[in-house]
Parts: sequence; structure tokens; C-alpha cells
Amino acid sequence: MDLAVLWFWLIALTFTLYFFLEGFDFGVDVLRPGLARSEAEERALTGTIGPFWDGNEVWVIAAAGVMLSTFPVWYGAVFDGMYPLFVVVLLCLLLRGVSFEYRNQVRHQRWRSTWDWVSFGGSVVPSFLWGVVMAKLIEGLPITPDGRVEPGIGFLFTPFSLVGGVTTLLLFMLHGANFLLLRLDTGSPLHARARTAALRWGALATVAILAFVTMGYVTEGLFESFGVLPWLFPVAAFATLASIWWALVQRRDVMAFVMSGLTIVFATVTVFLALFTRDEVLPSTLAASSSLTLQGSASQPYTLYLMTWVGAIFLPLIVGYQIWNYRVFRERVRPDEGALDTGY
Repeated sequence: MDLAVLWFWLIALTFTLYFFLEGFDFGVDVLRPGLARSEAEERALTGTIGPFWDGNEVWVIAAAGVMLSTFPVWYGAVFDGMYPLFVVVLLCLLLRGVSFEYRNQVRHQRWRSTWDWVSFGGSVVPSFLWGVVMAKLIEGLPITPDGRVEPGIGFLFTPFSLVGGVTTLLLFMLHGANFLLLRLDTGSPLHARARTAALRWGALATVAILAFVTMGYVTEGLFESFGVLPWLFPVAAFATLASIWWALVQRRDVMAFVMSGLTIVFATVTVFLALFTRDEVLPSTLAASSSLTLQGSASQPYTLYLMTWVGAIFLPLIVGYQIWNYRVFRERVRPDEGALDTGY
């Protein structure tokens, strides 16, 4: 296989893993103010993601590092054109991490409430902005013939990108609620409220995803070059979402979590598949000739060869560590005692 193609799909893999894993811990944080009724429940909800959230963020660091090493031109254009969004996302992730560590350092309700809301905002904003970023990868940026992105911020927020942001936010909330069904003690009222939240936000997520798919199909020609029947992908998205609703009603929590995760995987892969089939890693909204192509944005063959050996060594180590981490902390959390054991 061509190494540029290999690394393009490895970048897609890192983003997919990031959205799958970080999606549920973002979702838990967004849902927490509406689910918790006491300090014990606040700690329980934070405790469900306490052992995992920082490990999940490894994948976005890996994605950025791999893009810089293997596709520097693509990396430069994306981070140049959407620099304000990435700065906001980075600040939110920093504040979110600080909130987890600082929340219980002072036994004062106002102190804890402040950091709870910081954590909430640090999850809502990135959840929304990541959808904007993914939509703009499809929609394109104003790239000039010399490969630069015209300055500005208004072009980042279009109807399509805003719908993309709302879609990722709602989908992460659904994924987070499904994760709570696996992590919380099944006999607790908090578990019942998590199921209600999954049904409620799942309905809204369904509407948002179908709107995003429809807009992508109509305005962006999202599925025209996939080499299959164009309606196959919208139908598959609807079938996946319908299976989540069925699993929740039937109380098949594992299936509900798997299907919401597959929806995230499907959506992320669709974005990269659209770029790959067009042979444009980043379209230009100014002129098609200015779009960045896969081969034209890749590093030199020796760099790609060297990165292949680096990836072969370290990617399995990261995956193995995360599998071990999830296995160690697989027990359910009880609001009356489980969260206290996590340190959060």
C-alpha cells in the first residue's frame, strides 16, 4: 500500500478513536448538572470517567502529531485556517483537566460548584467545536493558489458547520448517557435518570444527525463519489440510530453503547472517506485548483517510511495500555461509595 494512503487512514483511525472515547466522557460531563441531585451523585458521575478521561485525550495529541509528521501541508492549512477554534478547544481541555484535580481540594460548596461548571463548559464547547471542524474539512477553507488560507473567522461558522457542531454535541451526550448505563450501579436512581437522558437526548441526536446527513447530501454532494448508491449512507445512519432506541427500550445497555459508538465511528469515517474519494484532504472554497490533494500534502517517502516504524512500535503500546486501563476499572460505580474510591 502507498504509505501516504496508509497514514491518511491512520490519521482517520486516531480521530475515530478520539471521538469514540472522548465522546462519552465529554457526554458524561455535559449531562452531569442535569443528572446529579447530591454531592455523592456528582462524585459518582465524575468517578465514572475519572480513570479514563486523560488517557482518552492521548488520541487527539497523537492525531495532531501524526498529521504534522506525515502531512505537514495539510496540517498547516487546517491549523492556520481554524486556529481560533483549536485555541479555544485547547484552553477548554486545560481548564477541564484542572477542574478534575482542583474540585475536591477545598471542602466548600461554592468552590466545588465553580469547578463543576468549568468542567461542564470545558466539555460543551469542544464537543460543539469538533463538529464544526469536521464539517469544515468537508466544506473546505478559502485556500489561495499559494497554499495559504485567507485570514478571517466568519467563514468557519456556516449553516452546515453549525449543524455539525450541534450534531457532535448531541451525539456525545447520547454516547455519554449510554456509557453511564454501563458504569453506574443498576439499582440506583441515578442509573434510571441516565436511561431517561439517553432516550431524550437520543431523540434530538437523531434529528440532528439526519439534518447533517441531508445537508451534506444536498449542499455538499457528500456521498456522490463514494462508488455506492448515494442513499445507502443516510439509510445506514437512520438504521443505526433506530437500533439505539430499540436497545434502550429493551434495556440492552451494552448494545446501546456499542451502537452509539458505531454511529460516531461511522460519522468520522464518512468524513475521511469523502476526502479520500475526492482526492482532496482539504477542499478550497476559492478555486478547485487550490484544493490540497493527498499526495501533494504528504511528507517525503523517507519520512513516511520512518513514521511507519515509529507507529508500528508505539500505537500498539497505546492501545494495549488503554485496554488494560478499562479492564482494571471495569467495576460499576455506586453513588454512595464508588466515587469516593476514585479520588474524584
